Amino acid sequence: MESSLSDDGDISLQEQTHLLLFLNHCFNSLEVDVIRQEVQKVVSLQMWECLLPSRLEQELKTTPRLKKIWTALQKRDAKADDGTRASQRFARHFLHDLIQKFLKILDTIPVTGSADMSKVRYCERFMELMVDIQALLHTRRFFNTLLDNAHLVTHCIRSGLRQRDEGHLFDQLLDMLKFYAGFEINDLTGEAFTDHDMTNLHYNKISSLQKAAFKHFGELRRFSLSNVASVDTRDSLLKHFGSLDTEKLYEIAAYLHLVPPVGDEQQQSFSKDFLLELLISRHERRPSQLEALNEMPLYPTEEILWDENIVPTEYFSGEGCLALPKLNLQFLTLHDYLLRNFNLFRLETTYEIRQDIEDQVRRLKPWKSEDGGCYFGGWARMAQPIMGFSVVEVAKPNIGEKQPSSVRADVMVTLSVRREVKKEWEALRKHDVAFLVTVRPTRQIGTPFLLKEPFVPQAGLLYVRGCEIEGMLDTEGKVIEEGIGPPPELPGATRTWRVWLDGNQYQKDMEKVSQGGEDVYETFNILIRRKPKENNFKAVLETIRDLMNTECVVPAWLHDIILGYGDPASAHYSKMPKQVATMDWNDTFLNMEHLRSSFPHHETSSAVDESMLKPPFRLTFKEVKESKKRKAGDKTEEASARKEIFVEPHVIPNRGPYLYNQPKKNAIAFTPTQIEAIRSGMQPGLTMVVGPPGTGKTDVAVQIISNIYHNFPDQRTLIVTHSNQALNQLFEKIIALDIDERHLLRLGHGEEALETEKDFSRYGRVNYVLAKRLELLAEVARLQESLGVSGDVSYTCETAGHFFLYQVLSRWEEYLSKLKAPPGEQDAPNVALVQQMFPFSKFFENAPQPVFKGESFEEDMDIAEGCFRHLKKVFTQLEEFRAFELLRSGLDRSKYLLVKEAKIIAMTCTHAALKRRDLVQLGFKYDNILMEESAQILEIETFIPLLLQNPEDGYSHLKRWIMIGDHHQLPPVIKNMAFQKYSNMEQSLFTRFVRVGVPTVDLDAQGRARPSICNLYNWRYKKLGNLPHVTTWPEYRVANPGFCHDIQLINVDDFDGIGESAPNPYFYQVPTLLCQMQF
Repeated sequence: MESSLSDDGDISLQEQTHLLLFLNHCFNSLEVDVIRQEVQKVVSLQMWECLLPSRLEQELKTTPRLKKIWTALQKRDAKADDGTRASQRFARHFLHDLIQKFLKILDTIPVTGSADMSKVRYCERFMELMVDIQALLHTRRFFNTLLDNAHLVTHCIRSGLRQRDEGHLFDQLLDMLKFYAGFEINDLTGEAFTDHDMTNLHYNKISSLQKAAFKHFGELRRFSLSNVASVDTRDSLLKHFGSLDTEKLYEIAAYLHLVPPVGDEQQQSFSKDFLLELLISRHERRPSQLEALNEMPLYPTEEILWDENIVPTEYFSGEGCLALPKLNLQFLTLHDYLLRNFNLFRLETTYEIRQDIEDQVRRLKPWKSEDGGCYFGGWARMAQPIMGFSVVEVAKPNIGEKQPSSVRADVMVTLSVRREVKKEWEALRKHDVAFLVTVRPTRQIGTPFLLKEPFVPQAGLLYVRGCEIEGMLDTEGKVIEEGIGPPPELPGATRTWRVWLDGNQYQKDMEKVSQGGEDVYETFNILIRRKPKENNFKAVLETIRDLMNTECVVPAWLHDIILGYGDPASAHYSKMPKQVATMDWNDTFLNMEHLRSSFPHHETSSAVDESMLKPPFRLTFKEVKESKKRKAGDKTEEASARKEIFVEPHVIPNRGPYLYNQPKKNAIAFTPTQIEAIRSGMQPGLTMVVGPPGTGKTDVAVQIISNIYHNFPDQRTLIVTHSNQALNQLFEKIIALDIDERHLLRLGHGEEALETEKDFSRYGRVNYVLAKRLELLAEVARLQESLGVSGDVSYTCETAGHFFLYQVLSRWEEYLSKLKAPPGEQDAPNVALVQQMFPFSKFFENAPQPVFKGESFEEDMDIAEGCFRHLKKVFTQLEEFRAFELLRSGLDRSKYLLVKEAKIIAMTCTHAALKRRDLVQLGFKYDNILMEESAQILEIETFIPLLLQNPEDGYSHLKRWIMIGDHHQLPPVIKNMAFQKYSNMEQSLFTRFVRVGVPTVDLDAQGRARPSICNLYNWRYKKLGNLPHVTTWPEYRVANPGFCHDIQLINVDDFDGIGESAPNPYFYQVPTLLCQMQF
């Protein structure tokens, strides 16, 4: 720290720049105790010693609580020795002195002439450090006032570096610093300000200035008597204050405690322009952050696509800084959290779009023709020259907006391509995104495109605009609507698409045209499409923007943890207020011995004999504290609590005489750690399970889902995974458990890969319900026939319900009354009467015989009750299916299924991001979320599933959030190295929670690999061991055919001088290994 402030020349400016980088890493590593303790000394309240005395007095007067703390700190410092005071003074003045050093260096960079690039790099790194300090609540709490007192932003705005070409990155970093310096948050409390709060603060600031002007500065009488709205713009403030001389401006600034008082020994000399900028920037009306976001185009343009400071190349060295937000441990507010993710997601997709555009334009080979036009000498599968483009509709703006509510255009291309490629173009669907490109090449025909040279000047690329497909036009110029049948065949090769343009971008382009600029929309000559799987960015960005425009309500127990503050263990089930003491563990335990071994630190007790303790079990956890006092000086300690589990075996009610009535049971002997993960997942709160390879993450997830389903039948669980493959694996295991398949629903693509004959998609479930309805009505008809009841009672679900009420239920109640012992008699009825008087014997003739055993009254009565439960379930399901008779269309039926019928809904994180708006509009509700592969999901794609439902009375409906993953394995895939490393975009929310210190359950026994293979990676985990079968089963003990060793690395040499080649980066092909594994 002392070296970073040195001016004696022993340490070069380049070395001090690296020291700034080190300091930046420290401020971004507050999870490390040693670093956090040192940083707290630098950013504590005592740093306000560097404020102007009048400013300090004003700040303490505004917050009386701080004044008390300040007084107490002053008294404590007065008692310290000289060495301690010197050390404290250095820490408290460090950032202030660093700012002053930066301002000296900044002032040495001229507007024109040569500039020392080491000074430029120093200034850039310093601005990066300031932005990162301001972006954390703990570090900005008192520093923001110090930054404002030093007028750093104003000095930077007036600097020469900002006006130079070399200052482009510096200017972008300055914009970020201004954004965070005025961020909509209370620095002391961390409370987010609403637009209304910000408006009130602005009006109070202007009003106080007007009152001061009226009282003390007669030259500003006109300003003081004007309404706020007429004087709070930059132009109007400049009009009122611009006529004042430097001395008067200084007096005003001194009155506002912005500069030392006139005549004070600290008085400094400032230029008039500086004082004007200081006063105006402080009091001008700032546009709302949300308004600026809503006016931002979602499609990238050429200005962003090839700006290396915003979208760096793939080969980012890390030597310089970038004007990019960072995803670190903490965020200021949910708005800040969403905004950073919005910008990074937008820029990451921009990088991918840039790659696609460069690839397709190079393939088209645009050259300058002899007549000065554009000649395409190549061919591209994903790009076609535009034959005609015209804007056909510009709708009026919505009330309160400037931009058109919609802009539509027609794009015409000639598809003189192979049939399969033509089909791909004709398959462009509604809401697919395409790009309109303008190129004006300057190179002659035949000039090769060189990969090492800049792309834009080679191609002559001028403009890039995004558009959204509405549909292809037919021969009459009408949009061909998507339907069930095939689209009509169109003659010829010319095709025209109706597209939606971005209204915000169109408004900006038209403003440039009005100022004499070129009309972009008359120049497009290339249409580029992208692969559907890589082209959903617009829907995701719209979802994030929708979240920022609505009140984001996350559960109170999650809010601070998501932002990275508070007690990281506060959402653990042991600290949740509504912890459930008694729960049915269903088929989790195989036997009583398994139960005892699963809770080695608990004692078990039961009210029944040991021989009666057979699963399933209902467990009650009792915390019995034994107070033991042990003297240790004057202190007493409480001994660790003795934990007890009360075990109650319970028999699952008989479900009927058929084989399919018998419940499916778990056969996995879960380890104690897995049991703890299951217990945590069943309880309210946040559960994080770290699962190394082969430790049974999916089995744990499935058991948690099953137990929640049986304990809370009215609750709905949402399952989210990163990939369709993981979702299908999870779903296949859920199907195998004791869960009614009518309550299962799989959303999104990839359902066809499920290894089951049943269709769990929305329409597949609708068809299942309709088929099941017919099957159940057939059972009702058979029951009617067995009872000899006339009439058509099995026609609809409604008639079946009446039949149950008046014919079935009445017979059952009569049957029970007859079997009931008469008053005064103690003996139970004869066991034979149970079968003889049973009214539904004929219906159950197709069940395995004999239905009744005839051995005891209790056993036969249990069988009779099971038979009635089977009948009752038939009519209960028909009552649930009754809505499908009233809803006629498949769409309405699928919506009802999603909102009302399904209890376990599965989807990928991408599908959740794409369909959030539709799900919220449907009134989709859920109580629990389980996420598999959590460590591979982007931070924002992990957060969005929390908000797929509207809050109730301002509170979130969410009760449980179970995250299962492994942060030591693959992180989210980020193609751009700058976003991956500099912005830390590869950090998943799961990984961030682990870094923050959220409690995790670490699965510690693997059963997939041989112990020798497991030794390669088990050092990465806390205590990863092996399950017994990996050392005993023969397949783990014998050698693999064709391999000398358990572990072998295979080197694949270059072929014909060419290294690794694949369809995309990081895709490694090892044919030798594949052949060996296959044969």
